Amino acid sequence: MRLFIKNMVCPRCIQAVQQAAEFCEIKIRSIDLGELETEQPVINAEQLKKFDNVLKNLGFERFDDKKTRLVESVKALIIQQIHHSKEDLNITWSTLIADSLHYEYNYVSNLFTAYEGMTIEHYIIQQKIEKIKELLSYQELSIAEIAFRLGYSSPAYLSNQFKKYTGMTPGKYNKLLKSNRKSIDNL
Repeated sequence: MRLFIKNMVCPRCIQAVQQAAEFCEIKIRSIDLGELETEQPVINAEQLKKFDNVLKNLGFERFDDKKTRLVESVKALIIQQIHHSKEDLNITWSTLIADSLHYEYNYVSNLFTAYEGMTIEHYIIQQKIEKIKELLSYQELSIAEIAFRLGYSSPAYLSNQFKKYTGMTPGKYNKLLKSNRKSIDNL
């Protein structure tokens, strides 16, 4: 049996959902972002209700609607590509989404906007901004390297978009990070 779960965005989410399933005595065949496959072909209603309550307390939600599954699949694909893929993001998102999900991009895009209240493009930008913040916090890559890795045409374009969404430049964000860090002597 397949269960679809909203708000799974990282490996820790997978681990939390796995622990919730184990707590509810649901045997797992496989688990991935947004999806859990059980070993049992059917789960009883009481067990499912308990699982739903545990998920809700953890900030997750199980859903069955086909359109919601499609929207969640788009989000999981974007998160996977931006946050968990080691490859540079020089990709055409519309082609990737259409090919991966086997739907016309316009249909998926309109559905996503209707369900999420934002376009796929805006969601991609939000995820990229969060990844930029993460990469800046490591202080291992230059803005140019981050821009290349995330598929920006130039460091200037990355900086402009970052400022538009955060209100500060990447350099100012870096300074803010450094000023908030305590040296090991001050711990």
